[in-house]
Amino acid sequence: MADINDWQALATKEVKGRDLNWQTPEGITVKPLYTADDVSVDPGLPGFAPFTRGVRASMYAGRPWTIRQYAGFSTAEESNAFYRRNLAAGQKGLSVAFDLATHRGYDSDHPRVVGDVGKAGVAIDSVEDMKILFDGIPLDQMSVSMTMNGAVIPILAFFIVAGEEQGVDRKLLDGTIQNDILKEFMVRNTYIYPPEPSMRIISDIFGYTSREMPKFNSISISGYHMQEAGATQVQELAFTIADGMEYVKYGVASGLDIDKFAGRLSFFFAIGMNFFMEVAKLRAARVLWHRVMTKLGAKDERSKMLRTHCQTSGVSLQEQDPYNNVIRTTIEAMAAMLGGTQSLHTNALDEAIALPTDFSARIARNTQIIIQEETGMCNVVDPLGGSYYIESLTQNLVDRAWEIIERVESEGGMAKAVAAGWPKAMIEEAAAGRQARVDRGEDVIVGVNKYRLANEDLLETLEVDNVAVREGQIARIKAVKASRDEGKCQAALAALTEGARGNGNLLELAVEAARHRATLGEISDAMEAVFGRHGTVPTPVKGVYGAAYAGDSRYQQVLDGVAAVTRRLDRAPRMLVAKMGQDGHDRGANVIASAFTDMGFDVTSGPLFQTPEEACKLALEKDVDAVGASSLAAGHKTLIPALIGLLREAGRPDIKVVAGGVIPPQDYDYLREAGVQGIYGPGSNVVECAADMLRLLGHNMPPLGETTE
Repeated sequence: MADINDWQALATKEVKGRDLNWQTPEGITVKPLYTADDVSVDPGLPGFAPFTRGVRASMYAGRPWTIRQYAGFSTAEESNAFYRRNLAAGQKGLSVAFDLATHRGYDSDHPRVVGDVGKAGVAIDSVEDMKILFDGIPLDQMSVSMTMNGAVIPILAFFIVAGEEQGVDRKLLDGTIQNDILKEFMVRNTYIYPPEPSMRIISDIFGYTSREMPKFNSISISGYHMQEAGATQVQELAFTIADGMEYVKYGVASGLDIDKFAGRLSFFFAIGMNFFMEVAKLRAARVLWHRVMTKLGAKDERSKMLRTHCQTSGVSLQEQDPYNNVIRTTIEAMAAMLGGTQSLHTNALDEAIALPTDFSARIARNTQIIIQEETGMCNVVDPLGGSYYIESLTQNLVDRAWEIIERVESEGGMAKAVAAGWPKAMIEEAAAGRQARVDRGEDVIVGVNKYRLANEDLLETLEVDNVAVREGQIARIKAVKASRDEGKCQAALAALTEGARGNGNLLELAVEAARHRATLGEISDAMEAVFGRHGTVPTPVKGVYGAAYAGDSRYQQVLDGVAAVTRRLDRAPRMLVAKMGQDGHDRGANVIASAFTDMGFDVTSGPLFQTPEEACKLALEKDVDAVGASSLAAGHKTLIPALIGLLREAGRPDIKVVAGGVIPPQDYDYLREAGVQGIYGPGSNVVECAADMLRLLGHNMPPLGETTE
């Protein structure tokens, strides 16, 4: 019988000595063959500690995962109709997407959110909106997940009161609130208050829900947005588990019994295209959480059981050749299923461009239904358990993530690590490295950097009339305020402010304010009066992108071009990277700032959440040659033309304005007519973006593939 040495000799001969090992972005060396010698840990059985093979003994053989599609757009009426259509077509749970104004604690009539209302989620300003959102959907029978972190207090208060007024006791409310603020400070940035009061809010929610809402999950600890921001799977795994540790410690410090609330904590992971790594990641997460909770003193096995929702990757979706996204999502959905998720959202094929249509949402939902009902994949519990490769990879992830977790703990916990900034910097380095590998073609993306179509057909996308939605929301806010008992409302808001100073449970006080029809903005302001509002300026990493391009001829052409422009101007070309509106997703902006800095541009990274007026002022102060406006939340048709108009009014029409991010091709002509001089969608090569910028600045940059000789 052949042994491993015989195999090695045969394989080496077949590939003529070429090394078949693969180095992953996590730094894991993946061998071409795994045997029993690579497995050192017995994974045990499903339903038993440490739950490597699943949290329930029967897993999907007993009951499949919950199909929980994440959706919300425009008004509460529009979203409610969308939910009801999806539920009728086979969806089993709701997952609510709120617009960015809501996330950031602003009512729809606030001047800072002109371009954000209803665009990337549903606008919720009061209990009345929440009641419409769930009209005809019985909250004592439907599990509801709400992705909300910054404005978590008013949103959860509205949900509780909407349930009451539907006749549902809050003890019967079933679902999850994300409530994961540490992740916001690291990657997603839809925070409102500084870290310390934000952590106090989480403890208050733990306390209230453990007493009043026994069926409700008080937090969903999210790694999803970390991977979307560029984290490797090891980083996503480690920082997510470390965040969970921090929340548990805060809950215990506030006086809660660990086993009274820890069993209602849940998790949320991204599932990307590294198929086996994602399967192993979910298994490793369960092992790590069991270890962590045992260490923190939990006695109840339910407290040590990691239950998770998963969502297929948004960043893996591409604008180019978008029907490929159906295939990507299917592969990712299978990885989530084989990893043992408890619920799943599958992204729609058009989400790299715009909000999903009914057509694309149906395909996304049916992807899960087909896996559940046509493939037979649910009939076996943990079918990859015992695979030499999977078990080795699982243990490798456990060990590498634990090294990072131990560093976090040695430095005082995740809150201190976030404040120090090193987890964010680590993720941004990984993002810059990934972008460089894609741009160089080392990481293949079909239809983007390989097998690209000569011509792309336009895809029909969903368009939200932001102006009409905002006007409707403002009218409803006025009606709510006109019909309420103003004295009782203001008294409830004053009590909430007093509670923020240290007296009382903030969620309990907010529920009372919601009953008296205080708006989301008013409830947020009542706490902001004590806590203040948190702000930050991005500090992109340096050197990662440039190092990946050492010796590349095209990159050198760009460096030469920047040097030529620098000689002509007697200074480096200046660029402002601007993030306008309430979208905090800054991966794209940070990658551009990092790469352009490495190429020799003098880059200013603007603060997050700027208005066009603030971006214009900063551009003038820095005397920039160009502004790169980053948009991922559909505010581009409002905010970017406003910026161009302000620059013209200030006598600086010479400042070039370009746009990048999630922008439907149908909007390109509109933006060009408004004065945008370059548009770079998902999948754009950053080196070519820089080459284009040099052309805009008057440098005769050679086309790709030509030399300067």
